[in-house]
Amino acid sequence: MTLHVLDTASSTNPSIGGNPDGRDVEERLASGFILLDKPAGPTSHQLASWARDLFGLERLGHGGTLDPFATGVLPLMAGKAMKVTKKILTHKKTYICVFRFATVPDQKQLAEVMKKLTGRVYNVPPEVSAVKVQVRTRKIYTFENIEMKGNDMIARVYCEAGTYIRTMARDLGLLLDMKVQLKELRRETSGAFKLEDCITMQELADAVWLWKEHNQPEALLRVIHPIEKILLDLPTATVKDSAAAALAHGAPLLRPGLINIQSDIKAGKQLMIQTLKGEAVGIVTLTLSTNEIATINEGEVARPSMVLLDEGLYPRRWKSPE
Repeated sequence: MTLHVLDTASSTNPSIGGNPDGRDVEERLASGFILLDKPAGPTSHQLASWARDLFGLERLGHGGTLDPFATGVLPLMAGKAMKVTKKILTHKKTYICVFRFATVPDQKQLAEVMKKLTGRVYNVPPEVSAVKVQVRTRKIYTFENIEMKGNDMIARVYCEAGTYIRTMARDLGLLLDMKVQLKELRRETSGAFKLEDCITMQELADAVWLWKEHNQPEALLRVIHPIEKILLDLPTATVKDSAAAALAHGAPLLRPGLINIQSDIKAGKQLMIQTLKGEAVGIVTLTLSTNEIATINEGEVARPSMVLLDEGLYPRRWKSPE
């Protein structure tokens, strides 16, 4: 990543805000997320509801529905992190799948069919899904046969968000002229989030108990991640405290407020704005390219599309109109 450094003299007020990793449990619940290893049985909504009740929160959502029988990576979003749920839903996903064939398929024919189901393919939602059934396409980046065990194939699918693996099972059957069932499904990754980053519902309940009953927050601090970790894949810019305060009130980003900005980002693209402490101020849409911004000294350079910083955290440096 290459940065345009626009100001080397600015500093941040150490008595205001702080490094995201230094937040306590309450602050993380106000703007954070948990990576859950969903078990088979309950719905994604039920798990989010149980976690919400554990913490005593009014709202807590999940990012990326898994069918009740499916397991694996399920982000739970708390507080302001719920604003970026849509971003989680667009993450590419990896699944480990078990497909059961009516009879053992010919391996050469199976390989040819799997190749046909890789790339840009039609992926119509199954009738049991919660979304409207309509013709649409999704990109399958890889469809890999890991192992055959009798009539069962263990496979890995790396795919675009919103891909229905049940539909892939149906299409396998149509192309092989036999019934194919999806017997097991485990989400291995969602964007940068992996199974090894996840905890079980029991581990979460134990961590909440230690926090509430014994004033031991250490376990929860390891599993409730600050919102900034969701936004790591976005290009970034760092701003002065005064610009952070203005953006938190919905004002546009002005060139003098910038300290540095990632290079080679075109106008119209989104950027994550952070303070010198690494706090997420929000997401802005560029009105100029970042290379153009580096050549000017004043004027508007971006408009906020999502504000994540509390309005009152950094003090205002401007006067209200009379």
